[in-house]
Amino acid sequence: MSTKKRPILTDLVNNGTTEMEKFQNEVLRPIIKMQHLLLVHSFKNYLQKRKIDFSILSEQKKRSKITSVFKTDNNYKNITLGLIIGHFSEDEFRYYTNSSSEINRRILQIITQRIKDSILEIT
Repeated sequence: MSTKKRPILTDLVNNGTTEMEKFQNEVLRPIIKMQHLLLVHSFKNYLQKRKIDFSILSEQKKRSKITSVFKTDNNYKNITLGLIIGHFSEDEFRYYTNSSSEINRRILQIITQRIKDSILEIT
């Protein structure tokens, strides 16, 4: 089993940054970056299980499909959120519980974009 280390992303937090933006940039983005390969494999598995032939879709249809999955499939959304939330420290989780719906929205937004940017890794 390989151990993963959360990457440190710099230049994302400025003086005018809100607490939520700070959490997003210091906690969410590094975890999502660290979990990139797992997120890509998870999405590929999702397509396979639902017998969706992603390779025949046009670029625009692929992007639409990705958006649709993350908007409509609550089960898959929850699994994906778990892949990220499971890496929170206790303090991060405490912060998360106070704003979970906003943080979930941000996590899914970032991952949706990341999967769209990784279409070549999926097909």
